[in-house]
Amino acid sequence: MSHVHDASCAVAHGEAAPGEQPRTLVAVFASPMAGFLLRYAADLGYRTILLEPDADRPADFPGVKRVTEPTADFDDSTDVVVTDHHRDGIGPILRDVLGRPVRWIGIIGSPRHQGPHVQALTDLGVPAAEIARVHRPIGLDIGSRTPPEIAVATLAGLIADRNDRPGGFTFAR
Repeated sequence: MSHVHDASCAVAHGEAAPGEQPRTLVAVFASPMAGFLLRYAADLGYRTILLEPDADRPADFPGVKRVTEPTADFDDSTDVVVTDHHRDGIGPILRDVLGRPVRWIGIIGSPRHQGPHVQALTDLGVPAAEIARVHRPIGLDIGSRTPPEIAVATLAGLIADRNDRPGGFTFAR
């Protein structure tokens, strides 16, 4: 029986290098989830950035670039994840991120409650169409509860979105 070998299979078996598509992941706020998200994202080939507006807030994320505001690195290859929906300043940070040409923006939180970002952005005069660019909830619905599980679900969702796939166990043919 012959085995059909496609390009994706060759990459999975280490027989070919993956296509070089630039990908950047920005975690907003130094949180436990951000640590896992950035570590796992680096393993997946993302360039990683921590956006922490409080320059005095400690964050020990080895190999991760740290910024206090959106920079030129926030381009159309960038996915942005707000990792703490309780922190003050969500509105101004998201407004500034929405002003950059990022590919995707999301904020953690329960689907049962409206995110605090909606009112914060509305109060700042951000148009509803721009507010709608902020995804919530984020990640695949796997019942994640811990920071590492939330990070895995989030990254799996981003990979599915980048590859135009629904995620989960429904497979495209």
